[in-house]
Amino acid sequence: MLAPGTKAPDFSLNDAGGKIVSLKQLLKSGPLILYFYPADFTPGCTKEACAVRDLHDDIVAAGLRVVGVSPQSTASHARFRERHELPFTLLSDPDKATIRLYDVDGPLGFGVRRGTYLIDTKGVILSAVLADLRIAEHDAFMREAIAVIAKR
Repeated sequence: MLAPGTKAPDFSLNDAGGKIVSLKQLLKSGPLILYFYPADFTPGCTKEACAVRDLHDDIVAAGLRVVGVSPQSTASHARFRERHELPFTLLSDPDKATIRLYDVDGPLGFGVRRGTYLIDTKGVILSAVLADLRIAEHDAFMREAIAVIAKR
């Protein structure tokens, strides 16, 4: 996992609609919660995405944006967003290049570790959590990110 205080690596990935999105573009609209997850439609990832959905109004009200990244296709992300009414962007990283840049690739290159970063508008990582199966820790991290950014 990348340490707080380090520069977040830039990336360009396709969103669920096939549009290319970069970190630089995302940060133009404010600080970012960037979360990595293993796969669309799995029980844990669905629970996490729905928790983010349920917090989304508070995230936006604090001036944050949230984006999820996993290796599934843009078509899978589109179905996942539609099925669970997810109001935030999902990015496709099929070759796991960005996943590796953010040091959340699974052991021996298998899978993706569940990691979440808070990144400021200058691209600096303010905080991060790696909690794999402990989804509640990611929810708590996002709630703390909302509180931190709201105080700024």
